[in-house]
Amino acid sequence: MDKKEFLLHSIIKAYIEHLEPIGSSQLKSMYDITYSPATIRGYFKKLGDEGFLAQEHVSSGRTPTTEALKLYWGEKLDFKLDFVNEKAVEYLSHDIGLTVFLQEQKSDLLKDILNVENRYMILEFSTFSITVKFTDPLYRFLNDMVGLELSHIVNISKQVGAMEIYEKVSLYLQNKNFHIYNTKEFFSLALKFNFDERSINSFLKGRILDSIEEGLYFDRIVPEGYIAICHNCKIQNMDTKMLVVGELSKDYEYFYNKISMI
Repeated sequence: MDKKEFLLHSIIKAYIEHLEPIGSSQLKSMYDITYSPATIRGYFKKLGDEGFLAQEHVSSGRTPTTEALKLYWGEKLDFKLDFVNEKAVEYLSHDIGLTVFLQEQKSDLLKDILNVENRYMILEFSTFSITVKFTDPLYRFLNDMVGLELSHIVNISKQVGAMEIYEKVSLYLQNKNFHIYNTKEFFSLALKFNFDERSINSFLKGRILDSIEEGLYFDRIVPEGYIAICHNCKIQNMDTKMLVVGELSKDYEYFYNKISMI
């Protein structure tokens, strides 16, 4: 890591800890940095010119921009998550100011399609079945999906307009073990950015978890200045999908260090 990158990471870390503009002398003393304040200010100016630091007025300290925070978390949060302590998730979501969505992941496969006298079809999954109206094109289409995971069936059925299948499978998914921690924080976000009813229900009913994969989301499902982090993990030996949503300025490194179980 070169000087410029080191100082950028340092000021981002300081800003996340204190949530206030950081000056060159302040940064030097906080982390016992060997560079002089003048050297630090010179790099601050370069980082500002490149769009990574902002300064409200000439005499104030610097704050990282949204773009800088995106790059920072993109590097820090690119990891696989193993076992998670749910009690720690519950406590820290409120303490830090995050909303966490947890959904148990049942491994269900589409096993077979039964045609009942060309009137309706029975879709047999690993642990449950649903019945839908028969059409020849849909029957042929579904036979090509035998062996696929339940989550893929949901996404594909929605994409092709097979809404009866989508709705019935979604109803089953909603009945899975699903928890939300710190709903209040999510409602504050939804009100601030005028989420519509459909978007709100997508989160509150867990449908958002069925439509995304592991990874970081800085847009699409969250507004500018926020991040959504999706991980597959285990909670009490159950496969679980976890979605963490909050402002970019929150301390996610601390959060993940505390909830991870060895």
